Amino acid sequence: MRKLIVTLTLAFAMMAMAQQDVTVTWMTGNRGDDVEFANSVVQKYMDANPHTINGEEYNVTVEVLQGPESATDRLGLYLQFFEAQSGEVDIFEIDVIWPGDLAEHLVDLYQYEGYQDAISAYFPAIVENNTVDGALVGLPYFTDAGLLYYRTDLLEKYGFDSPPTTWDELASMAATIQEGERAEGNADFWGYVWQGNAYEGLTCDALEWVKSFGGGEIISPDGVITINNENAVAALETAASWVGTISPQGVTGFMEEDARNMWQAGNAAFMRNWPYAYSLGQGEDSNVAGMFDVSPLPAGPNGTSADTLGGWQLAVSKYSEYDAVAADVVLFVGNYENQLARALTQSNLPTIEAVYEDEELLNSDVGWFNSLLPVFQSAVARPSTISAPQYGETSRLFFTAVHDVLTGQEDAATALELLELDLQDLHPDFTVGQPE
Repeated sequence: MRKLIVTLTLAFAMMAMAQQDVTVTWMTGNRGDDVEFANSVVQKYMDANPHTINGEEYNVTVEVLQGPESATDRLGLYLQFFEAQSGEVDIFEIDVIWPGDLAEHLVDLYQYEGYQDAISAYFPAIVENNTVDGALVGLPYFTDAGLLYYRTDLLEKYGFDSPPTTWDELASMAATIQEGERAEGNADFWGYVWQGNAYEGLTCDALEWVKSFGGGEIISPDGVITINNENAVAALETAASWVGTISPQGVTGFMEEDARNMWQAGNAAFMRNWPYAYSLGQGEDSNVAGMFDVSPLPAGPNGTSADTLGGWQLAVSKYSEYDAVAADVVLFVGNYENQLARALTQSNLPTIEAVYEDEELLNSDVGWFNSLLPVFQSAVARPSTISAPQYGETSRLFFTAVHDVLTGQEDAATALELLELDLQDLHPDFTVGQPE
């Protein structure tokens, strides 16, 4: 009996010794409750310890790090880690526009257990976007599209039956509501808030204006620089006319959270933002809870509406010491259950199509996801694939030119002429033409 006890004790001791204690880090976002949600998901993963990965057992600790709010700043930080070949961060959230630029620093997720079987559940277009030379460099985590938020109570108050369907309608309705609310004593009230700072968010907003005016997509998918055209000029002139009239002068310094904070305080009639702002706007600390709805963004003069494709992917650094463990964490974080939870708590759009048909989602506050699914599936992509690996600089040139127009430093026609020349210098193999 004593021998049996000794044998069992040794066996358990050997099993315990075989379990490796590892820590992996995940850099998440800085909008709303990003960090809080990430911590809740990784806690579920850690509660399931030990994990068997490639035949070995691991007790895994996942530490969540908060990245910068600005996507432009976040990319700069990521590049610092990659240039140093640092394993300090194992899992990165990468923007939908970055796979081509960052692929050399990221592992191919297809080489890890579970990915080949799981990937068929995700939106094929996003999987294709995240596949570089046959390597899956990012698991689709959540997708995004620009939306118009509007105050249902104020539309009713001022006699409007529905949200604006054109930019002209938006400007007129915003001015009417702004004038009325200020007359009643709210001097801080504005008609429309959006993202006007010189960063990636402005690229998204400005692409929506330009595309909806028939001004193309900056650079066409076949490598034609199309941004210098009269429709794009008209789009930027229209947006510039909002600054200081229906939008605060300071909107040219706004990012997503700046717009959301003003909107959520009850000081704006309309807001352009991503779906994440919906659940926060319905929160207990919101002054507009139960008083707003969402719709596609307004159309331009030719009747076209454009909503920029956004979204984030989960990627594993090529410099991670525990890449297989990090890949296992990524597959768990991005699974059906956690995408449903993120949709319900953060109003982020799932990348697994079946989640949109889940009864819990359909019966929730974000049941509207399903009705706007065609908008999300047809959202306008930024020219990240055609301009890789120089998309970051392409976008910087674009949003800087747009910002100069919004702040009055340059007129729209001159800004786009100069932008065309800069893009030609950056992409000498591209041609110049007009949008189709």
